[in-house]
Amino acid sequence: MFEEASEVFENMLKASFPLTFIVLLPAVLFLVSPLPAEAAHEFTVYRMQQYDLQGQAYGTRSSVLNTEARTVEADVLSRRCVIMRLLDFSYEKYQKALRQSAGAVVIILPQNMSTMPQDIVQQFMEIEPELLATETIVPVYFALEEEELLSIYEQTLTSSSSQGLASAAEVLLHTATANGFQMVTSGAQSKAVSDWAITSLEGRLAGVGGEDLPTIVLVAHYDSFGVAPWLSYGADSNGSGVSVLLELARLFSRLYTYKRTHAAYNLLFFVSGGGKFNYQGTKRWLEDNLDHTDSSLLQDNVAFVLCLDTLGSSDSLHLHVSKPPKEGSPQHTLLKELETVSSSQYPEVKFSMVHKKINLADDTLAWEHERFGIRRLPAFTLSHLESHRSAARSSIMDVRTQVDVQTLSRNTKIIAEALARVIYNLTGKGAPEDLQIFTEQMQVQEEQLSSVLDWLTSQPRAAQLVDKESPVVGTLEYYLSRYLKDVKRHYVKADKRDPEFVFYDQLKQVMNAYRVKPAIFDLLLALCIAVYLGVMYLAIQNFGLLYSVVRKVTQPKAKQH
Repeated sequence: MFEEASEVFENMLKASFPLTFIVLLPAVLFLVSPLPAEAAHEFTVYRMQQYDLQGQAYGTRSSVLNTEARTVEADVLSRRCVIMRLLDFSYEKYQKALRQSAGAVVIILPQNMSTMPQDIVQQFMEIEPELLATETIVPVYFALEEEELLSIYEQTLTSSSSQGLASAAEVLLHTATANGFQMVTSGAQSKAVSDWAITSLEGRLAGVGGEDLPTIVLVAHYDSFGVAPWLSYGADSNGSGVSVLLELARLFSRLYTYKRTHAAYNLLFFVSGGGKFNYQGTKRWLEDNLDHTDSSLLQDNVAFVLCLDTLGSSDSLHLHVSKPPKEGSPQHTLLKELETVSSSQYPEVKFSMVHKKINLADDTLAWEHERFGIRRLPAFTLSHLESHRSAARSSIMDVRTQVDVQTLSRNTKIIAEALARVIYNLTGKGAPEDLQIFTEQMQVQEEQLSSVLDWLTSQPRAAQLVDKESPVVGTLEYYLSRYLKDVKRHYVKADKRDPEFVFYDQLKQVMNAYRVKPAIFDLLLALCIAVYLGVMYLAIQNFGLLYSVVRKVTQPKAKQH
């Protein structure tokens, strides 16, 4: 009976293609059923700077990313998204990825920058200007460490490192079984932002005793800068300068409240925007006050302009000047008073003057006081940095922990005491060098400085992110209005025909990492399917023979008597 059934079944399969198809179809569908494209992780990425300044392009010029992930250890990086950790990052590895025509670069940063070894922090700070020195065609992103992102990096690193295994068979097997990741950004291609307004703020304390009073101008730019705008918190540069300026506004507003201490000097406070983009806010403010109006404190008797920049650390203070002040001038008086206060009250502070001429051939100015110097206004910048080329002025590593509040408070006290000695002519009146004006109820409030700095560094303040509706501008305006009179906003927009600066969007995006199998996996899967179908075909064509062999093997042996 079984022999007849096998013959019938064999004939049915051989003679009927539809029936054969029905038998084999479930197996084929099971083997070739596609694996679901699982979204391994979704995380926020921050794009490298993209801007134009004076007609020169800087930073990355692309934002769209849809390519497979690799680490820099892989032999082939062409059209791949190269993932690097900051701990292993170097400029040489970055250049290797670009030379091999990588499709994109993603650099993973620690959640807390202060936990990084200082040598790695310093190394990356020095690399940042090189990353922005020229335009980069491929998108470059930064991401903060997360457990899932580190897992993706480790798996990609394992896959990339397998290319150095001993044999081709090992490489083939490892490549086929490893997980790959397709990195995809959700945003569109970046485009220029039109009509972007950079906002600056002005306030004043009017002097008493006449009409043609000398004016002292105190300036600090509030915007931050780094290789990625959304990661630029600018604690020392220039959160410290803004914090000092606001504290000086508070202190001198109290002195100017009382008739006995109301000085014969106008004090003009200016919080400028666009400082990291060649001081665009200061440039427009000077044009408005010197070229487009007939009544301005800047047109009258300006004693000097003091710009405040990077004052939050170190026991050094440097007064940067474009032209050494002449003896007997208000600028020279301030220089001497800063020396006097530093040496007599804070002997640990090393104070010096640094002379550097304005180089108009440079693409950008070195310090903010040079904007005033170009307009023939006596100006200088006070900073703990000896050189304008210091990497600390434009780094995403410039975070809150880089500023020592006690040092910031001490520097504020030195500036306040020196200004008071100039305004009230204390040296000319024979006051002792160690006389302190700001004591007891008038002392510098360290807690206030700390809270202002904490607020400033709690948000990125890159010029591309701070528009006229930004809470940064609104809060600064409110703070100035508490202590100063005639607080005004000043706006600067790029000229549409010949813009001095151009900003671009898509600076913050969501990136998806999809788990995928490599192309070799599909090839091996197709090979397995072909082998399976071949075996099934031979089994069907020789079903009778196969059945007889199986029956002979499984048939119980007859008992021998």
